[in-house]
Amino acid sequence: MSKFEEYLNQFSNTISFGDFMIGFLLTAVLAILIRNFYVRYGTAISNRKRFANNFLALALIVMLIITIVKSSLALSLGLVGALSIVRFRAAIKDPEELVYLFLVIGLGLATGAGQFIIALVAIPLILLLLWLYYRFTGHKTTTKGNNTLIHLRIKEKSIQKISDIFLKHLPYVELKRMDLLADGLDLTYICQADSVGQFDDLKEELTQLDKGITFSLVDNPGMIV
Repeated sequence: MSKFEEYLNQFSNTISFGDFMIGFLLTAVLAILIRNFYVRYGTAISNRKRFANNFLALALIVMLIITIVKSSLALSLGLVGALSIVRFRAAIKDPEELVYLFLVIGLGLATGAGQFIIALVAIPLILLLLWLYYRFTGHKTTTKGNNTLIHLRIKEKSIQKISDIFLKHLPYVELKRMDLLADGLDLTYICQADSVGQFDDLKEELTQLDKGITFSLVDNPGMIV
């Protein structure tokens, strides 16, 4: 048999139901593992739990597609042609989100191609290395409680002065983003408060720094920071 015929035979193998179920279950377990790890150790400002809930479906869909197309050369070529005209315009701004999406897609590709051992070894190993990296680089772990996102635009240019005011009135404060403007700062904080009155006191003192301050507050108990 020529090498070309051997190559064609790779695309004519029937799909074993047993192998499919093994791949399906393995994909589900590892996708949930990635999801829990991302929710626990991710740093994105967005609601990570809501974003990570898509990991299971994404991994299983990729696994299903690869399982089907690998059995047919025509389907494989058709998939390439279809993807060449599809444009994905999802608003993903955080590089960390892309990293975990690629990890989930890689999981689906591996299990869909029947590389179960590689997936079973690689995914936990990657997560272990990420955990070690977070641990030895001072990565902050998840905080629990009712988290509130505060966004303000202020003419005061001292971040330390503004942060001290936050810490004076709130029990937990974490600066998540800072943009330097021509006339001041654009800041985003994740905070926790014991009462609404603490936000009133915070707003009043910040207003003393800048009468024209823009102060936005979004309460999101489901946000994990």
